[in-house]
Amino acid sequence: MRLNAGCELLFEATEPSPLILMLRPRGGGQTIVQENYQLDPPVPIADYVDSYGNQCQRLLVPEGQLRVSSTAIAETTDSIEVQFGAPFVPVQDLPADTLQFLLPSRYCQADLLGRLASEIVGDIESAYDQVDAIRHWIHTHIEYRYDTSDASTSAVETEKTRVGVCRDFVHLGLALCRSLSIPARMVVGYLYQLEPMDLHAWFEAFVGDRWYTFDPTQPAPRGNRITIAHGRDAADVALATQFGCLNLTEMKVWVDRDSP
Repeated sequence: MRLNAGCELLFEATEPSPLILMLRPRGGGQTIVQENYQLDPPVPIADYVDSYGNQCQRLLVPEGQLRVSSTAIAETTDSIEVQFGAPFVPVQDLPADTLQFLLPSRYCQADLLGRLASEIVGDIESAYDQVDAIRHWIHTHIEYRYDTSDASTSAVETEKTRVGVCRDFVHLGLALCRSLSIPARMVVGYLYQLEPMDLHAWFEAFVGDRWYTFDPTQPAPRGNRITIAHGRDAADVALATQFGCLNLTEMKVWVDRDSP
């Protein structure tokens, strides 16, 4: 399916303030047909690629308002690939670039959730099936509810409270997978027909010989996704990192079907 997706952000600064944005789609299986990036008022911007391969933009926001609009037309697949039975990859055989996604991180205390992970997977042997069991457990045991977590909420806290939003679901999934020595990384982007519409988060796990997509907010695998960025947790994939006297006051997100 061809999708027209984008977001519009409005910032207000009381003095010139640095800003790092991560809004341009990358990889993830989609094909970007067209992309547009606008700043009002126009501000000099410098592009760079971070250590995870994400496309970033840095700029100095002038005093007053700055409106940022990022849009993309992308060809996406209607379904995501699944591979039940895909085996566990021993740590010594994992590709070097997956090893960083085994470690505990700021929001994903993998070293504290091993017992729960073992209870969830039980006697399941296949690594893919283990990750899917974790996805299913989160979907059925954690309630999706706004205003129940904040930017500091971790996987351990979500497991205790049993409520959260997509970011919290993903952090818990990451921590549980890593506790079983399965590399897992956070992904942010767009999902067609997400309700309510917003930027979305899911995770990928490395099993067999590749990364596979898992979304604990959804009851079944869904395609039509546009990936923006991936990293160890939310600290690596913030779509806007603000410094100084700068506030995000408005945000609008859309994902529509586009006709070629």
